Amino acid sequence: MNAHLRMVGFDGDDTLWRSEDYYREAQHAFERIVSGYVDLDDVHDRLYEVERRNIALFGYGVKGMTLSMIETAVAITDARISAADLRHIVDIGKSLLQHPVELLPGIREAVAEIARIHPVVLITKGDLFHQEAKVRESGLADLFRRIEIVSEKDEATYARLFAEFGLAPAEFAMIGNSLRSDIVPVLRLGGSGVHMPYPLTWAHEAQAELPAERTRMRSVTCAAELPAALRSL
Repeated sequence: MNAHLRMVGFDGDDTLWRSEDYYREAQHAFERIVSGYVDLDDVHDRLYEVERRNIALFGYGVKGMTLSMIETAVAITDARISAADLRHIVDIGKSLLQHPVELLPGIREAVAEIARIHPVVLITKGDLFHQEAKVRESGLADLFRRIEIVSEKDEATYARLFAEFGLAPAEFAMIGNSLRSDIVPVLRLGGSGVHMPYPLTWAHEAQAELPAERTRMRSVTCAAELPAALRSL
C-alpha cells in the first residue's frame, strides 16, 4: 500500500452496499401514483427540483425524499390527490427505511485487505437513524476505526475531519461512487480519491466538476481493484 497514506475513507451508500436501486424503485412507485391524476412526462424532473430545494431543510435520505414526494404530489395534482394515496406515499418511504442491506460484490474482502495496512474510516451522509441501521446490518462496523455520519460531504466537512483525525490532506484517500461528495472535495483539499462508479447515480451526485490536476485520483470498476488502485497513487 501507499506508504504516504495514513488513513483511507470509505463512502457507504452505493460504495459498500446497494442504495440507489431502492430509491429508483420508490420513485417509479411514486410516478405510478401521480399518473392516476395527471399525464406528465416530467414527473421525475419535478420531483428532483423539489428534493433539491428541500435539501437545506430536510437533509439527505429517505425522510427528505418522502416529504418531497408528498409536496410534489400535492403540487402536480393541484391538491386533488387523495388521503389514501398520500398514505401510500408514506408507506413507500417506510419501505425504503426497511430495505435489506446488500453488500456489493467483493467489498468486505477489499475493506479488510486495506484495513490490514491502513486505518479505515466510514464517512457517509444521510439520515442518522437509517445510516446507523445500515452500518449495523452490514456486518462491516468492526473493520472501521471510526464511523462518521455527516449532513454534507463538502470541503468544510472533510477539513474538519482531517483536523479531528490529526491528518494532513495528503495523508488521506477517499473511496466512493460519488464524484461530488467523495472525490472532488478531497482532491481540492490536497488528498487522494478512488472513484468506484455505481451503475445508478442520483442526479444531484452526478453534478461535479473535476479539478484539472488529477494525478491523485484513480478509477476502478469493482471492489477487487481497490487495493491496487491505492498502491498506485
